[in-house]
Amino acid sequence: MAQLLKKVWESISNDWYSSHSSLNSLYNLDYRALVHGSLSDQIIICSSSIGAFDRLPLDIFMQILKLLGPKEAARLTSVCKSWKFMVSDNTLWIYFLQNQQDPWDSIFFAETNLRSGFPLRTYRRQMQSFMHIYGERAEVPGAVIIDGGAGYCKFGWSKYDSPSGRSATFVEFGNIESPLYSRLRHFFATIYSRMQLKSSTQPIIVSIPISHYEDNGAAKAFRSELEEAVYSALFGMKVPAVCAVSQATLALFSARRTSGILVNIGFHQTSVVPILHGKVMHKVGVVTVGVGAVKLTEYLREQLRQRNLHISSLYTVRSLKENLCYVSLDYEAELQKDTEASYEVASEGWFTLKQERFQTGEILFQPHIAGMHAMGLHQAVAHCVDRCRAAKVTTDHTWFNTIVLAGGTACLPGLAERLNKELHDLLPPSLSSGLRVISSPYGADSAWYGAKLVGNYQDPGVTPIFLNICPLVLYHQQIKKVMALECGKTLIDEPEREIGDEKQQEDRSSSSRKQRIAIFIADGG
Repeated sequence: MAQLLKKVWESISNDWYSSHSSLNSLYNLDYRALVHGSLSDQIIICSSSIGAFDRLPLDIFMQILKLLGPKEAARLTSVCKSWKFMVSDNTLWIYFLQNQQDPWDSIFFAETNLRSGFPLRTYRRQMQSFMHIYGERAEVPGAVIIDGGAGYCKFGWSKYDSPSGRSATFVEFGNIESPLYSRLRHFFATIYSRMQLKSSTQPIIVSIPISHYEDNGAAKAFRSELEEAVYSALFGMKVPAVCAVSQATLALFSARRTSGILVNIGFHQTSVVPILHGKVMHKVGVVTVGVGAVKLTEYLREQLRQRNLHISSLYTVRSLKENLCYVSLDYEAELQKDTEASYEVASEGWFTLKQERFQTGEILFQPHIAGMHAMGLHQAVAHCVDRCRAAKVTTDHTWFNTIVLAGGTACLPGLAERLNKELHDLLPPSLSSGLRVISSPYGADSAWYGAKLVGNYQDPGVTPIFLNICPLVLYHQQIKKVMALECGKTLIDEPEREIGDEKQQEDRSSSSRKQRIAIFIADGG
């Protein structure tokens, strides 16, 4: 690789002076040509300007640049204007973006939806080059992410592929009788200690658990108190910047959506959360069901006890649930089938499940089977869909058509298909038409991965996603067309987002330009 780069530099230096005079007109090219036209459309302009490489076919030349890698290719832009034009080709840098550790669809979603911060809107500005996009993403140092759920806490760096650690939330939260501020400070201090990190070095993204979801004075007061406690605890620990986001919003981001209905099957309960443009719609109403992952695990253990299989460890039962259980598409028909299967739990031995495999997940739809008086999951989601349609919060009546499942229990095979079937059977065609149920690819870590998308835009200084201001370079809707053209993909444009009063935008922007400031995306109250 080093020898190849050396030959490139030697070839350029030999022809530097001979080609320098022909480059003035090249430098003055309209930048829009780089966006609307590919390099093959413009290559005739820079003929006989890159030395011996002129004799190479264009596709071979681009393959050489791909082999050099992004760092070496970027260095070639400083040689001369001709090489800068060649190396700045959009297709080359889209290739480099596609071959990063982060999935390409995550990069595309983040660049086109999350870049402008909150509230999520699309601004009509000229698009920057993909080489610039790659460079900005590569320079991000990363943020600390703490996703504190009701059961388990996940923490790590936004630059990492997955959370670096997990722990039981109640163990880290301190004395339950202590004031909220003291418990939060103890919680964050413990996580920083586990990460062996000073709190003053990096910004932090904190997920806010789904709680006190009602649209009344008491719930709003609690959410405000929680907000102040989070800020006070973290800024008291000299954290440079804080981004506190609803766990539901982050989980929706992980599924590459900014609007829809998030169904979070949590540790103790299931929450059905309507979200519009990244904002929880408390006025529409969050629906909760008192059936969570613990209920399913306890019900499975009770079923096994009825077969004289006494398992004391909930961890063992949870392992059986995660590896053997599923949700049937037709419960009555499944009862007639032979569904026996076995699984070996480390240090515990082999266990065999029969009808328990699908009966465990069935209590999500029929809680009365386990002796619980609660509505089924499909009924809760249908109720939320009906509320979304009646609320008419936007002119776009399809914003709630996508239903995203999140949480560890959401990974049960067949759950999305069963919920989709039940909804279409329960709702009238006018409401069920267009509905689709998808699962977040990250299960219990959905909120953490959503925060990872947000964290890749942070900067210790002034950052759009943390400071709630417009970034220096915002994107035109045409970015989708360019990406679709270059990548050979068909993309569906989202409806144009509503733009608020410009005066309010300016006031909010000017008031948020502080060194230490945080935004709270958790609720609409």
